[in-house]
Amino acid sequence: MTHERLIIIGAGPAGWTAAIYAARAGLSPLILTGPEPGGQLMTTTDVENYPGFVEAVTGPDLMAAMRGQAERVGTRVVEEAVEAVDFAASPLRVGPHTADAVIIATGAKARWLGLPSEEAFKGRGVSACATCDGFFFRGQDVAVVGGGNAAAEEALYLSGLCRSVTLIHRRDALRAEKIAQDRLFARKNIAVKWNAQVAEVVGDASGVTGVRLTTGEILGVTGLFVAIGHDPATAPFAGHVPLDSEGYIVVEPGTPCTAVPGVFAAGDVADKTYRQAITAAGMGCMAALEAERFLAH
Repeated sequence: MTHERLIIIGAGPAGWTAAIYAARAGLSPLILTGPEPGGQLMTTTDVENYPGFVEAVTGPDLMAAMRGQAERVGTRVVEEAVEAVDFAASPLRVGPHTADAVIIATGAKARWLGLPSEEAFKGRGVSACATCDGFFFRGQDVAVVGGGNAAAEEALYLSGLCRSVTLIHRRDALRAEKIAQDRLFARKNIAVKWNAQVAEVVGDASGVTGVRLTTGEILGVTGLFVAIGHDPATAPFAGHVPLDSEGYIVVEPGTPCTAVPGVFAAGDVADKTYRQAITAAGMGCMAALEAERFLAH
């Protein structure tokens, strides 16, 4: 067992940014990357909305650059998964380690349909983030899968960029809030396919060319956006920090502070609204600064 001043759990934009700020503050942070360092960005092709890059950067390249910067300023990296914690007393326990402060930055995963064809076209027309990838489909025909607020918001966002948006929902009524439904039905370039599901994503070497529905109909689209929810990676922390009804870590509004002294959360593990690399990085910065203040006292 080793004792650390600060342990960061997770190695996405939030974790690496927290590590950079903490290392520069002289905290010598230990970051535990988990089994999938880089998180959702490791399955992303071109990233054009992260500041500082004139040309698009790939998700893996962006994560490699963040890791290199974090290590250069003094972050120690261990490729170790965290399966159990104990925050009931000080020092805090994280697997085989103890720490004076902990930053949780384990992120979240998009829910997918589970189709082999969907997996084959991820990053080549299949996406789970309209804000991230909608720009690449300007003036094109796309489809969105889902029936909740997230699906309605994705469809509305895409309707401002794309020629047409088809919302595919497995039921005959949406679960989205009424105000979102009213806005959605008012958009002339949004159509809804009721009582239908995606049976197969169709495409070729150029990417997605359509989706085949369970009704037998084939929609000619170049993009498919899956908006059926996200699952935050918070299983090891249940019962140790407060979680909301969807499993996200609860933090004090406008801060990365949890209800447990010395435990902070940053990125998609606590943010179910924005879920962007830049907002995750911002929260990572905030978490490191709060951890520094906590350790100073």
